[in-house]
Amino acid sequence: MSGGSLRRFLGGSGGIIVGTAVMNVCTFGFTIVAAGILDTSSYGAFFALLNLLMVISVVHMGLQATAARRIVADPGSVARIEGTILRVGYATALAVGGALLVLSPAVTWLLQLDSVVPALVLAALAVPTTVMGAHVGILQGEKRWVALSWVYVLAGVPRIAGLAVLWWRPTESIALFGSGLGYIAPVVLGWWVLRRARSAPVAEPAAPARPESTAPWPLLREALHSSQALLAFFAVANVDIVVARHVLSDHASGLYAVGLLVAKIMLYLPQFVVIVMFPSLATAHQRRRAVVVGTTAILGLGAVCTLGVLLVAGTAADALHSEKMQAVEGHLWLFAVLGTLLSVTQLLVYATLARQGRRSIHLVWAALVVSVVAGSVTTAPTQLLGVMIGVTAVLTSALVALSLRSDATDHSVGGVVPAATRAD
Repeated sequence: MSGGSLRRFLGGSGGIIVGTAVMNVCTFGFTIVAAGILDTSSYGAFFALLNLLMVISVVHMGLQATAARRIVADPGSVARIEGTILRVGYATALAVGGALLVLSPAVTWLLQLDSVVPALVLAALAVPTTVMGAHVGILQGEKRWVALSWVYVLAGVPRIAGLAVLWWRPTESIALFGSGLGYIAPVVLGWWVLRRARSAPVAEPAAPARPESTAPWPLLREALHSSQALLAFFAVANVDIVVARHVLSDHASGLYAVGLLVAKIMLYLPQFVVIVMFPSLATAHQRRRAVVVGTTAILGLGAVCTLGVLLVAGTAADALHSEKMQAVEGHLWLFAVLGTLLSVTQLLVYATLARQGRRSIHLVWAALVVSVVAGSVTTAPTQLLGVMIGVTAVLTSALVALSLRSDATDHSVGGVVPAATRAD
């Protein structure tokens, strides 16, 4: 590849692929190394804290989806949308952090923690996590891929420094703090890039668009709706480790957490697909194709990686000299299947938000209830894994069918359907 071609690749969607790859390698590298540093019980608690932070980060993702969709839908109002998103983002970050501070005793009980300190660390990390969502959504909607790529790079690299802290004091609180270092640098970069409001639209609309409201309250309502939809998804994606902490022994739940590393890698490995496709998902005449292409890409990547896990799991466990990985190596490919299904579901949830659909989200909440009820009667990690794969497979199939049907309906009436009348 020539220098010019490489610059064009990195300046477009290729930069997002590289940026998210760096972020995911550093993030999961930290988590994998932490598995060897912490004892089984502490690692189970740390992983449960990470999963709860991911559930909390739905506010971040709701802000991101709202900012990106509104900028794509009304590029002529980008400067006003930017200003409103940033104000709402900063205020929401403080509210989320304050609420978690108050709820820290409840978090301590929910995750069966030995002290309240890890819950306090969680509350502190929620603030930069939420602010980052506002920054990323603006950059994504404006397709400023270079700046966005650097945000993702800085979301991963600082976690390497976090490992040094963890070596010094191997506890779940320090592990969470070390992992959370990846939320501060991206916020600083986002502030720097967006410190001056744009005075001109990012692009001319391809077709006349209904102007979007730039008042704070309508934007906040949409962000909250997006957040509850994403909360449903990430609750489904993360509820199993919480269930495991209650129905399995500390040792068994720790082993389940090790297997979930593969599921999380498979969930976030195709993250660039969701990021790059979202502007197309928010554009009526491109939406159906984006759903098909995105789903196909994720399933293809998932199939290749699942085969790779099946072939190298044993070798990797021996190379890492990890007794915990050796104990679960025979089932790691099933965790890869679970992660792939969850990744497709994530794309479909974002597709629903992009078209401002609502009813499909009810299926995700129903899947959460089924996961908790069925998971609560399991007695072994393999049984819990089977429940999660079954529930997620049914949910993914239903969302694919509903998404394609809704997109076909939208296209047949000209691509514009009021949200209140959508079939999904």
